[in-house]
Amino acid sequence: MKNIFFCCVLALFVSVSAQQSDKSPKTISLKQLNALLQQQDDKLYVINFWATWCKPCIDEMPDFLAVNELYKDDPNFKMIFISLDHIKLLHTKVKTFVEKHKINAEVYLLDEKRNAYEWMPEFEASWNGAIPSTGFYKNGEKLLFKQFQMNRYELEDYIDDFIQ
Repeated sequence: MKNIFFCCVLALFVSVSAQQSDKSPKTISLKQLNALLQQQDDKLYVINFWATWCKPCIDEMPDFLAVNELYKDDPNFKMIFISLDHIKLLHTKVKTFVEKHKINAEVYLLDEKRNAYEWMPEFEASWNGAIPSTGFYKNGEKLLFKQFQMNRYELEDYIDDFIQ
């Protein structure tokens, strides 16, 4: 009986640990992303669009990770990375990148069948397709959509302005 109890407790511990440490990238549709951004939860969502082949994206990643670490315990903050890599690269290149860079935020790969220039204007009218691009959203409202690379201090300033 002790062995059964021990095995059950061990299995539960392993299951919970695996769920907490699972930072594997997943897919998200544009519809799901839009629904996420419409939440009325007083949370600031920082959505960073990037790709593994984008040098400016890779260059800004350490600053974004440092800022995410700074705000990770704030219940009114959530950073999400949206990869624009090809869907076939989810479990290879994107997953490897996430593990190598120890990305400590949610990572999704956008699963959109249409050409980027078809869906980008639906998501953000002024988006010319440049990445990295970062959007700031709260209670269903877009506060800012910034194209091109940002540094840590610029990112922190925006978050400080919007998180209140």
